[in-house]
Amino acid sequence: MDISPDKQNIDSVFSNTTYYIDFYQRQYKWNEEPVKRLLDDVFYRFNEEYKKFKDSDIPIDKNIDKYSWYYLNTYVTNLVDGKLFVVDGQQRLTTLTLILIKLKHLADKFDENDLKGWLEDKIMGRSGFQTNFWMNHTAHISTMQELFEEKDPNSIATDSGITAQNMVKNFTEISRYINLELKDKAKFQAFTFYFLRRLVLINLDVKQTDVPMVFEVINDRGVKLKPYEILKGKLLGQIDKDELIELELNEIWDIQVKLINDFKEDEIDEFFTYYLKGKLADTRGLAQKFDKDYHRVMFEEEYDKVLQLNHNPKGVKRFLLNDFIYFTNLYHKVYNYYRDFNENQPYVFYNNLTQMNMQFLLILSACELNDPKEEEKIYTISRNLDKMFCLLQLQRSYNSNTFTTDIYKLSSEIRNKPIEVIETVFNKYLLSQLSDARGAFVESEFNYSLFKDTGIDLEKRFKRYFFARIEKFISSNTKMEMKQTFYNLVQNTGAVNGFHIEHILSHNEENKALFNNDDELFERERNRLGGLLLLKGLDNISSNNETFKKKLKSYANTLYWNETLRADTYKSKLDFNKMINEYKLNFKSYEQFGAEELEERHRLLFDIVKIIWN
Repeated sequence: MDISPDKQNIDSVFSNTTYYIDFYQRQYKWNEEPVKRLLDDVFYRFNEEYKKFKDSDIPIDKNIDKYSWYYLNTYVTNLVDGKLFVVDGQQRLTTLTLILIKLKHLADKFDENDLKGWLEDKIMGRSGFQTNFWMNHTAHISTMQELFEEKDPNSIATDSGITAQNMVKNFTEISRYINLELKDKAKFQAFTFYFLRRLVLINLDVKQTDVPMVFEVINDRGVKLKPYEILKGKLLGQIDKDELIELELNEIWDIQVKLINDFKEDEIDEFFTYYLKGKLADTRGLAQKFDKDYHRVMFEEEYDKVLQLNHNPKGVKRFLLNDFIYFTNLYHKVYNYYRDFNENQPYVFYNNLTQMNMQFLLILSACELNDPKEEEKIYTISRNLDKMFCLLQLQRSYNSNTFTTDIYKLSSEIRNKPIEVIETVFNKYLLSQLSDARGAFVESEFNYSLFKDTGIDLEKRFKRYFFARIEKFISSNTKMEMKQTFYNLVQNTGAVNGFHIEHILSHNEENKALFNNDDELFERERNRLGGLLLLKGLDNISSNNETFKKKLKSYANTLYWNETLRADTYKSKLDFNKMINEYKLNFKSYEQFGAEELEERHRLLFDIVKIIWN
């Protein structure tokens, strides 16, 4: 790599050189912390020197060379077609420009016209027939101009973006800081000379072919680059600037990134992680390589054979104009289904409630570029993932480690495959895990012997989710609205208004007698799903430790599943009875509740499970 270092003071850095911000560069993102740190460093050094020489009779312009120089850091540039682009260092160079603007304002205050003219020349000047700021933030010139003209920062428009917003915020901090430090004219004069003559930067000029690598390696002080920001540099840095403009690749990147990041800060990194795992990783071990450094791992030889993005401008253009657009749009669509319930894609939302975020990986894996079966695949994958997860939980066969390991295997088997294959692969892994849990081959995905003892030991969120699905089943088949939203049933856990698991059989001597006073048997049976309900906090409290007959009263006007214990639920409700007859379900009311009734109730739940997840 050919690098040419050049040591320069601020006076030289900002002399007849326009610095352009490259397309793949991030916005000006420095905040108060790195700005204040820079000011602290500079003023500490200056104040130490000023103490030594402030009483000198020698004019400051002659005396300044006695001040020790201070190294600020490095900035990297790349000359293309006569234009000098900043590869790295725009955060610092922009901040230095804001400091120069503040010093220009102080020159006005102290009536230092010569210093004012000098400072103005460091901020902007003539380049060809145009006058422009040396730090050429093209989209934010109006903000720079208003700061230059000493407009009230509160009145300056910042609608051009985050760069403009941070310029104004940081200028305000710079003004506050410098006003405290430079209260008299003599010190202002000394600092201006010190700032321009004794602060040193080293400029590294690199070839165009080396830009992506340099962009990745070098990082600005105080603000770490996100993986997707590094990736942007590595991809767009390979493209000729004329093509970048012609194809609007920078705009495409920014639009698609914003589309995803609008959901959550830096969500685009999640997208790339899921996308690359889905398309490249065949095992859990390989997938883990992408968790932190996907922007580096994807360029490794074995993966680049598929992606073809390393030192391949043609491949980069193809990726950005096709795959990147399509799959970010797909992710955006799925994320909307994930966040908000959609009747046509309910399972994506359900998987959100059970924290089955692996659906993103599986959907991105299965869908081909511009997949005509996109919606069908989203539905099939989300439904089968919900089915697989729930049936393993309900049949005491869920092992998180095995499940996660199999998901990656499953992902590799459905990659770019048709819907029929997807269904088959899911069923294969479901039966495999059920068989492993039982220690013998299981032919059916529904097995009552595995379900028989399922109950309180299920994870709390899943129990709430399970009863929410039961509630949805009843409401859908009886044309009744759900009394509570899915989200409330699963997520709302407040002491008063949240939903909690309730035992039908309270822990008392009367109920214990129904199980021959066998404490172990009683605890095991009352904790099965057939002996559990979902109740709102206040209802749960009010029914605590009561007999079954008293509890029945508190179940009125709660959830439908709870109300099916009561006789009045079945009176004059044609839709309810129609559902019972259609599915041949053993719904019934109870006057008492013991071992036999609990078993009936548990079997009824299993029959509903077979309907919901079949």
